[in-house]
Amino acid sequence: MFEIVKIGFISISFFDIMDITIVGIIVYKLYTLLKGTVASQIFLGLMLVFLLSFFAQILNLRAVNWLLKFITEIWIIAFIILFQPEIRRILMLLARSPWLRFGQKGESQEVATIVSEAAFELSQFQHGALMVLVRSKGIRGISETGDIINAVLSKDLLRTIFFPRTALHDGAVIIKGNVIEAARCTLPLTSLTTYKGESLGMRHRAGIGISEQADVICVIVSEETGSISVAENGVLTKGLAKEALRQKLMYVPPIKNKMNLINLFGKFSNH
Repeated sequence: MFEIVKIGFISISFFDIMDITIVGIIVYKLYTLLKGTVASQIFLGLMLVFLLSFFAQILNLRAVNWLLKFITEIWIIAFIILFQPEIRRILMLLARSPWLRFGQKGESQEVATIVSEAAFELSQFQHGALMVLVRSKGIRGISETGDIINAVLSKDLLRTIFFPRTALHDGAVIIKGNVIEAARCTLPLTSLTTYKGESLGMRHRAGIGISEQADVICVIVSEETGSISVAENGVLTKGLAKEALRQKLMYVPPIKNKMNLINLFGKFSNH
C-alpha cells in the first residue's frame, strides 16, 4: 500500500518512511537529552546493538540475532534501573501536556496576591523563603516530610513561618488552593549546580528540583540578596518584582490544538 520504491524483494512504502522518520527523531531527541552525560555512551551502545540486531534479522543470522537479542533484553533492564530519574521526568512532562491540563486554571487572584505580597515583604528583610504552589495534583509525600498545618493561607502566616527565629522557617511550605498544607518540608534537589553561569544555592536547587518532578510552581526568596525567583517546569526565572510575580502566578498556559510527541521531547531536551 502506497509503495514508493521496490528494490528486489524489498519494497518501501510511504508508511515505512514515516515510521523510520518518527523513530529517528525520537532517538535523536533522547540522545540530545542525554548528551554530555555518562548515559549518552550507554545509550549509543544500546542503539548500536539494536542496529546490529536489525541487520541480523534481515540477513537471517540466527546465532548472531539470538546473542544480540539476549544482550538487548539485559541492557533494557539496566537502562530502566540506571536512568529511572530521567524516565520519571519524561513521564512527568507528558503528564503536563496541554491535552491533560485542559480547563485547568492558574492560581486565583486572591492566592496570587497573598503569595506575591508575602514574598515581597520577606525580600525586603532578606528572609529566605520557599513556597510551593500545587497545581493539578497534590504532593502528599513531600508534605509528609514536614509538619502538617492545614491552615488558611494568609500573608501574615507566611511571614511568621519564614521569620528566621521560628521553628518552621527552615524548609518549604506546601500551598494548595487557599490552604497551607504543611511547613518545614524537604524538597528534592535538582542535579544542576549552576544555572546560566550562576551558582545555585540549596534553596534554589530545591525549588527547581520540585518543579522538575511535580506539577507545581515554586516561589523562592533569597536570604543572601532578597531577590525573588520562580521555578516552573525546571526553568528558573530570577529578579521578579511584586506585580510581575503576581501576574506569573495567575498565568494560565495557552491550550494548543496541536501538540505532538516530538514537541514534548523538544521541550524536555531544552530543560
